[in-house]
Amino acid sequence: MLALAAWEAVVRMQRIPPYILPAPTLVAATLWANLGSLLPSWWFTVKVTGLALLLAVAGGVLLAVLFAMSRWVERALYPFAVVLQVTPVIAIAPLILIYVDDTLAALLLCAWIVAFFPILVGTATGLKSADRNLRDLLRLYRASRWQTLCRLLVPSALPYFIAGLRVAGGLALIGAVVAEFTAGAAGRETGLASRILEASFRTEIPRMYAALVLVSLTGVLIHATLGLLARALLGRWHESETRPGDGL
Repeated sequence: MLALAAWEAVVRMQRIPPYILPAPTLVAATLWANLGSLLPSWWFTVKVTGLALLLAVAGGVLLAVLFAMSRWVERALYPFAVVLQVTPVIAIAPLILIYVDDTLAALLLCAWIVAFFPILVGTATGLKSADRNLRDLLRLYRASRWQTLCRLLVPSALPYFIAGLRVAGGLALIGAVVAEFTAGAAGRETGLASRILEASFRTEIPRMYAALVLVSLTGVLIHATLGLLARALLGRWHESETRPGDGL
């Protein structure tokens, strides 16, 4: 609140024109006045981000399990995952838009590429971090691979998976916005990036800030939601989420 008050004061005292730096009150008023056009775009961005994150979870967890079960699979496929991660999505987005006819599918693919790697690495690291003594104990009792996976490896990997998921949540949003910037999509069925581009072309700086506020609030909401999920899944037993006095 102090930062917003300082921003407002500087704009008013320096008499900065709105086309250079709008005051927070003007941004809020613009956001309220343009909710009818911004909310559908916000929902489109949320939809792309959520679907990309779900696909990243499904693909990352499945591939991490295969890596944990077979070292040959890991050696064969891990280099491709690394190449996808280290290549900037803004560099490959134009190619994806050329090869994929459907714009929504192309945006999903771009966001998925960005969000996939943290989940893969986090889950794979967790699966490999299970206690060796417990592994030997399960082997002594002739536990099957499925039993070892469910009763030892999954609980061991859960904190690492949650950590990767919290990173991937923000990256999925970034990937969705960057991909739409690259696509330069226009029309009703488009996200907040299109509203930002549209406002910049028309020099509607307060409206651009209003769309940016929605993007930022979406990122905060994703982070808070995943934080609550981490607390619900790990709060009773893992040190990363337990607090002093819990369980006493």
